[in-house]
Amino acid sequence: MTPPIQEEPLSALPLDPTAPLDEHAGSISIGIVGAGQFSRSFATLWDKHPNVSRLVITDLVPERAEALAARYEGATTVASFEEMLASDLDAVAIFTQRWTHAPLVLAALAAGKHVYSAVPMATELTDVEAIIAAVERTGLTYMMGETSYYNPATVFIREKVREGALGQVFYAEGDYVHDMDLGFYAAYQYSGGENWKATASYPPMLYPTHAIGGVLGALPARAISVSCLGVEDRRGDGVFDREVSQFANSFSNATALFELSDGGAMRTNEMRRVGYPSHIRESRFRFFGTEASFEQLAHQSVWNDKESSRDISADFVPLRTGTGTDEADLDDVDPALREAFTSGSAPVHNRSRLPAAYADAPNGHEGSHHFLADDFVRGVVTGEHPPVDAWRAAAFTAPGIVAHASALAGGQRLPIPDFGSRPARD
Repeated sequence: MTPPIQEEPLSALPLDPTAPLDEHAGSISIGIVGAGQFSRSFATLWDKHPNVSRLVITDLVPERAEALAARYEGATTVASFEEMLASDLDAVAIFTQRWTHAPLVLAALAAGKHVYSAVPMATELTDVEAIIAAVERTGLTYMMGETSYYNPATVFIREKVREGALGQVFYAEGDYVHDMDLGFYAAYQYSGGENWKATASYPPMLYPTHAIGGVLGALPARAISVSCLGVEDRRGDGVFDREVSQFANSFSNATALFELSDGGAMRTNEMRRVGYPSHIRESRFRFFGTEASFEQLAHQSVWNDKESSRDISADFVPLRTGTGTDEADLDDVDPALREAFTSGSAPVHNRSRLPAAYADAPNGHEGSHHFLADDFVRGVVTGEHPPVDAWRAAAFTAPGIVAHASALAGGQRLPIPDFGSRPARD
């Protein structure tokens, strides 16, 4: 079995990146914006983190904020996002609807708060540019909570690329195969109220990071152009109906082919009508190099070279021990989504630098939640960039925005802007 992989340290980290952050290094207070199903996992992890001093929660539905705060000793609520920004909190974590992230992020940065944002970073290129400019201007920490950066396949391939084991990687695939029937109907109904169908039509390519991030989180490249085709929905249930859709969107599936800056190609599928068990593996990846390749299906992960093919699936199966999740805590979570909140870490994950308190804490999305929660705290406390900072978030998000524009233009090949890379911090 493959030994756990040591992740790259945060740039110039003044502390040992293989060990937990010293509890005396400093502590931060975090405000959680949006008390829905997904934020609960991270609220629990930050409550357990030795470098987090307190939690404050707000939601448009006050009862949800109060119910979440009641789970944690010392957690409190405020009546609004504006009240949260006017407080002395160090940071805010945004878990609101997908298309609302950018305005909230920009407001939080303007108020002097460090920001953790659920995906996607934004739905418009101008907002991506504005967030990067705000981070550069303020020096504050911004992190996008992209789970695929710590997907076991991405962790594994990132190391293989460092070793040169694949040779030249000339083609890669990242698929996000999550059918609407498997939890998304319930999620939109939970958050969208009586007009939920208008928002359930959210364009697939505007939620691209679980596919793109798993590829570009492993390869030292960015997407520079794209041609994308959208598939018109045929279900006829009022979802993905252009006349009903808040986004004037009728695509339920989309396929994009990207040109990469290193001369290679990447294909991405975003699927919302698909006969596939997304509760088993909703993001899956393939990488083809001149010397070796890697392929995934729902249950299999295979390493190939020019002489043999080896099933390495066991290295990517999240262990079920120590998830710390009480089934009663998931009563209001759709059964099709529970897998995303209950996975442990996979054997390829190196947990040595995580807080000891996370040993029995709830995890999710193939073992990524622990790393995401710790990365944000570590970044704010030390002042170093988290791995998925504003620049990497842009590289994961902007290709999907342009891909959707390409699909609306009948597959026209379009350029993807370069938002640069992180500057060195003093």
